Amino acid sequence: MLKLDYHPSGRHFLQIPGPSPVPDRILRAMSLPTIDHRGPEFGALGRDLLDKIKRVFKTGSPVIIYPASGTGAWEAALINTLSPGDRVLMFETGHFATLWQKMARRLSLEPEFLGLPGAEGWRHGVQADMIEARLKEDTKHEIKAVCVVHNETSTGVTSDIAAVRRAIDAAGHPALLIVDTISGLASADYRHDEWGVDVTVSGSQKGLMLPPGISFNALSDKAIAASAKAQLPKSFWAWDEILEANKNGYWPYTPSTNLLYGLNEALDMLEEEGLENVLARHQRWAAGVRCAVEAWGLETQCQDPSVYSPVLTGVVMPEGIDADEVRKIIYERFDLSLGTGLGKVKGTMFRIGHLGDCNDLTLIATLGGCEAGMKLAGVSLKGSGVTAALDYFAANPMHRAG
Repeated sequence: MLKLDYHPSGRHFLQIPGPSPVPDRILRAMSLPTIDHRGPEFGALGRDLLDKIKRVFKTGSPVIIYPASGTGAWEAALINTLSPGDRVLMFETGHFATLWQKMARRLSLEPEFLGLPGAEGWRHGVQADMIEARLKEDTKHEIKAVCVVHNETSTGVTSDIAAVRRAIDAAGHPALLIVDTISGLASADYRHDEWGVDVTVSGSQKGLMLPPGISFNALSDKAIAASAKAQLPKSFWAWDEILEANKNGYWPYTPSTNLLYGLNEALDMLEEEGLENVLARHQRWAAGVRCAVEAWGLETQCQDPSVYSPVLTGVVMPEGIDADEVRKIIYERFDLSLGTGLGKVKGTMFRIGHLGDCNDLTLIATLGGCEAGMKLAGVSLKGSGVTAALDYFAANPMHRAG
């Protein structure tokens, strides 16, 4: 028998930057009996949550919900708007931007990858001026889309999407703006309509506090118009049939019914707390964790304070210390899971997630496990990050708006 819930006494600390810990309230909602996905009760559920999910994306336009991971929604965004051989401008901010670029190439698109050089480029956000300059060179408008990652989960950088929109407009370029906020949605500020995004990609297992298995495409009128002309093959991912079925709260195939129960509960929880309060809570948690990293005398992976992520913090290990060995010690000794370094930064850093079903004390315990584990691994620390975070949280209580 596979033992998935046989941890030592106490709870397992899942502090990776997604999948995030799922609240008991959502787990209970998902345990309700499965209903007929063609019946009237399901239609009412579908209409309700399709309306509520728009408010999280801050859009009045349709939001497509897929029974898939965020990777599926990446593909859906590309194949619904583009045709074989189309040129796509993408920006390298980390591992997930790199994977999306790889997907574009496999789909017979022609991605052009901008970015700052080397691993150092993975410590900063999207450089909107580089996008503007490249689009101004494209006088024939051969570039059909600009694709960027909002919150890069591999590095802890949250890029300025409004600046990217301004760059496209300043270049006078008609390219679509396609944004991945898989780890940013409901944790970092995101405004689909206000920022002029054409397709927003997201997933369930991060700020929405759900298990993996649901992903999203939020659309614009321009994106829907582009989909009528796009020539890449699509069937399961095609927007047209889904949009038609969604009018009555249904899907053209069997949806993930019980995950939708969970999504409905998650949306209720976000509305009860107030989305602005949720975003402020994540910013506060991130600031407390960064205080701990500073007290340890270590560097954060993100080197630009203006784009620090409220979702996760990357902690860079000193020269000669294998971050994965540190993570292994922390996991084995303290039952605490941390995110590994990915791609160019593998072995040099680990990631602390501060999202999902957690609170101040969850993070204090997490930082305690990190601190003790690093000491066991021989990392020389300047001071106590736990004390620094305690002091920060005590001096900066959460104030709810509204």
